[in-house]
Amino acid sequence: MTHLSPGIRAVEPYPFEDLDRRVKAALDAGRELVDLGVGDPRDETPAFIRRALVDALEPSSSYPRAAGLPALREAIAGWVGRRFDVTLDPDTQVLPTLGSKEIVFSLGGYVADPTAGRDTVLVTAPGYPVPERGAGFTGLRAVRLPLEADRGFLPDLDAIDGATWERTAILWVNFPNNPTGAVAPLAFLRDAAERCRRHGVLLASDEAYSELWFGDAPPASALQTGDLTNVVAINTLSKRSNMTGYRSGFVAGDPALIGAIRNLRPAVGVTPQLFVQRASIAAWNDEEHVEASRARYAERRRLFQDLFARHGIDVAGSEGTFYLWVRVPGGRPSTAWAYELLDRADVVSAPGSFFGAEGEGYVRMAMVPPLDACRRAAERLDHVLAEVPA
Repeated sequence: MTHLSPGIRAVEPYPFEDLDRRVKAALDAGRELVDLGVGDPRDETPAFIRRALVDALEPSSSYPRAAGLPALREAIAGWVGRRFDVTLDPDTQVLPTLGSKEIVFSLGGYVADPTAGRDTVLVTAPGYPVPERGAGFTGLRAVRLPLEADRGFLPDLDAIDGATWERTAILWVNFPNNPTGAVAPLAFLRDAAERCRRHGVLLASDEAYSELWFGDAPPASALQTGDLTNVVAINTLSKRSNMTGYRSGFVAGDPALIGAIRNLRPAVGVTPQLFVQRASIAAWNDEEHVEASRARYAERRRLFQDLFARHGIDVAGSEGTFYLWVRVPGGRPSTAWAYELLDRADVVSAPGSFFGAEGEGYVRMAMVPPLDACRRAAERLDHVLAEVPA
């Protein structure tokens, strides 16, 4: 029998697999579902981006260079400058990535050093599971920092003791947050960056949802914290530009770390294809399509917020992203409630427990179907919620 590493032997089934089986069974039975469970945008990738990709196709293709096209790095740096008023050197502080997941999964292995006592990754919970899974695969210890409603779903950095800081390689933050939709103020990010520098820890900020916001001001970035020593931000075109299938993102910040990752890339082979890079240049250089997308999500969001308000059900956080973090009525387990909504309303949602035990008591609803499908979901949920005490 082939010997497997401890990391791959320890991989647990992805929590959505059981939900996927239930959804498949319902579809096989001929039921018409509205899927609010998975955060995969359903809106079309804008036509000008698709044209840019087609125009970039050549009769032959060659391996993309590890650092990515200079024009792409310049486009990313230009977008960061316009969006966050931060100047980045495209040659030393920006690196294109294959979406955001590959760098989120791998980063722990790039900066941790167990032989020097740096064997810990701090992650927020409930949360996107990939940072914790990446840490486990590399043999690192993951410590969860709870996100609680009464703290605005921000982690309590004062609760991290000195011994934990001394063992920590990365502090992961993710704002706007998946699954809670919470947004972090710049003051919090500055505080986190300063604490990380003080303890020799990397602050890694997953900002995949930075362009999906509904307040008076856009969310802040860790790139705005001033000194970018020990700070990187990760972003992607998946949510901003409805380009999930393109797998195009970037990591930016600390030039020493960016340089080290860039040196490794030729051996890894995860640079986006050249035609995807050309399409990405077009996407980063345009804001009109992002504003239109944000307006569509805002309309869907109002629809569901009005629904839950009518039934006295709390929607917590939910200031950004295309997720609603909905409190389960009547103290039911989140999995039981999500499956009840599937069975009774033909509406798919994700139990909060899928994002860690800290997510119990909530379900996450992704407002990704078209508006007419969201209206159908709201009508079906209206009938079910009318029979359920809040």
